[in-house]
Amino acid sequence: MKKSILIIAILFIGATSFAQNSNNVQLGVRGGANFATVAGDDYDSPDSRTSFYLGLLAEAPLSDHVSLQPEVYYSGQGFDVDNAQFKVDYIQVPLLLKFYIADGLNIHAGPQFGFKVNEEFDFDPNEDSGSFDTDSVNDFDFQGAAGVEYKFPSGFFIQGRYSYGFSEMVEDVDVHNSVFSAGLGFMF
Repeated sequence: MKKSILIIAILFIGATSFAQNSNNVQLGVRGGANFATVAGDDYDSPDSRTSFYLGLLAEAPLSDHVSLQPEVYYSGQGFDVDNAQFKVDYIQVPLLLKFYIADGLNIHAGPQFGFKVNEEFDFDPNEDSGSFDTDSVNDFDFQGAAGVEYKFPSGFFIQGRYSYGFSEMVEDVDVHNSVFSAGLGFMF
């Protein structure tokens, strides 16, 4: 866990330091809903777990229509199965390249590095009892992320994004994170 926090800090500080050397860097916050499940040959499409994400970002313009955007955020993920939830929560660190295709409208994509911070199986998701910690999911998940965003002149933005885990969640099992997210944010 200490290694994960150190790696997260180094990645975000490095990307933010790069961003601060650019002109017109904006810092912001983002949050919203996750609709997470898993995909792969070794697991039969469980229901999605609805959770949330919340975090920080920096946007550094590289040209008039291209920006680099490092982020760090908490992401509730996992899936639902037979009236129970398998919760796997991460600190996500994406490094996105944004392409503005019209005023305020952009598409973005890039690698995302996920560091597991919580894993539990909850037999009674509506109560505080019925859950137990597990330790079967890998601590690190390499993912790809892509999305669309509209940024208003006031600094508020809305966005939708999809991320897919290229790493196996469990060693030697073909099961990968698959997350759709939708949310709001504000650039300062």
